[in-house]
Amino acid sequence: METLGFLMDGFAVALTPYNLMFALFGAIVGTLIGCLPGLGPANGVAILIPLAFTLGLPPDTAMILLTSVYAGAMYGGRISSILLNIPGDEPAMMTCLDGYPMARKGRAADALAISAVASFTGGLIGTIGLIMLAPVLARFALTFGPAEYFALFLLAFATLGGITGKNPMKTVIAATLGIMISTVGIDISTGTQRYTFGVLELYEGIDFILAIVGLFAISELLFFVENRAGEGYRKINVGKLTLTFKELVSTIPTQLRGGVLGFIAGVLPGAGASLGSFISYTLEKQIVGRKGTFGEGDIRGVAAPEAGNNGASSGALVPMLTLGVPGSGTTAVLLAMLISLNITPGPLMFTQNADIVWGVIAALLIGNVLLLGLNIPLVGFFVRLLSIPPMYLLPIVTMVAFVGIYSISHSAFDLYFMVAFGVAGYFLRKLEIPLVPVILGLLLGPEMEKNLGHALILSDGDWSILWASPLAMGLWLVAGLGLVLPCLVGPLLRRRMNAAMKETPVSD
Repeated sequence: METLGFLMDGFAVALTPYNLMFALFGAIVGTLIGCLPGLGPANGVAILIPLAFTLGLPPDTAMILLTSVYAGAMYGGRISSILLNIPGDEPAMMTCLDGYPMARKGRAADALAISAVASFTGGLIGTIGLIMLAPVLARFALTFGPAEYFALFLLAFATLGGITGKNPMKTVIAATLGIMISTVGIDISTGTQRYTFGVLELYEGIDFILAIVGLFAISELLFFVENRAGEGYRKINVGKLTLTFKELVSTIPTQLRGGVLGFIAGVLPGAGASLGSFISYTLEKQIVGRKGTFGEGDIRGVAAPEAGNNGASSGALVPMLTLGVPGSGTTAVLLAMLISLNITPGPLMFTQNADIVWGVIAALLIGNVLLLGLNIPLVGFFVRLLSIPPMYLLPIVTMVAFVGIYSISHSAFDLYFMVAFGVAGYFLRKLEIPLVPVILGLLLGPEMEKNLGHALILSDGDWSILWASPLAMGLWLVAGLGLVLPCLVGPLLRRRMNAAMKETPVSD
């Protein structure tokens, strides 16, 4: 009953006309970003962060806007997967397997409709799971001391590569790079300057908003220019909606299973929506067996991954809100936004900033309804966006990033720094070094250092305090498994995903 009361308070925050307007705006913009191949939710949220500061939004409104963008981008990723056989982002890869064959058969509208409904179901299940699990985990996290938090942050870095990570060693290198960047500035414990090189702007450290917009948005723009800037108009035919009510009802068990599996995958640090969509699709294929036509345009093959990746997107918010540890790349960007608003994510957030937490959760429920209402009647509008050459879209995205960053500090140095991070991100991606661990190291590095210092002060310099408690020891063991498992399971899982992708025809 207490949780229900908090949720009602959250609806009171989310349903104000001001917040509702930004939730609707975020849902539309997120869907637009999601349907553009390659951008994805992390880049979409990164691009919109400067806009939130430019408009001077209060914390609750800013977070409602960005979480709506997050949810919208997860919806939008399916559009290019179905119509072009080009995933809008990595979690939408599995939607290509049956979505594109449906489009080739003239049932693109049906595939888009069933994917929208499945996305709604998965998002709803994930948000309900968030409501039930987050307060319980937050109360448990109140028992953590400095040693336990240090082990928790270590666990976050160890599992960041995730089961689908390409190269665990490169993930470790990226996280180490992020932690090194986080040490730039004046040490608050000793007052010592670290890696400032006499540059006054570096005394306060690296602004992670600059790093995020540069690494995600600017590097993505550079990739866009390199690979797709010369593309012309595409002629895309959606066709008429012929989906029957019987077909829709037949996918309900698929949607429910996918939503639950996706939520579980989202809660696991480092797993995320990609794993959620994969296991949802794989399980459904095994359940249906020879009765299905998976890989040939089976509507259950569209519903399963969409329910899975949208359930995972809500699940990834659980560790971020309750422990201050992001469960995915996009939640790492949202974590940066919270920190920049002087809000400390973690168990105390549920008491000190309850209006923001429950306002965001309520906005997710509202956003899923808005997205379902938007995605079916406005699908033609989103499809036309895919026909616009990137050379017309790139200047708009670039303008939002530059104007937004400049409006925060009115410093030309910050613009140069953002571009520098963008170029660095471009080369890191060329080397296949992931960017999310860099951001996580930059965000969690200071807190990790602070908790390490507190633990050693309490123990009089005895390092054994870091693994003295059963809880800390358990976190260390799980962190060890997080480093080893990707090396063992990751290659096998990637081979299966690649084999599944080869079952579909190549886009024209």
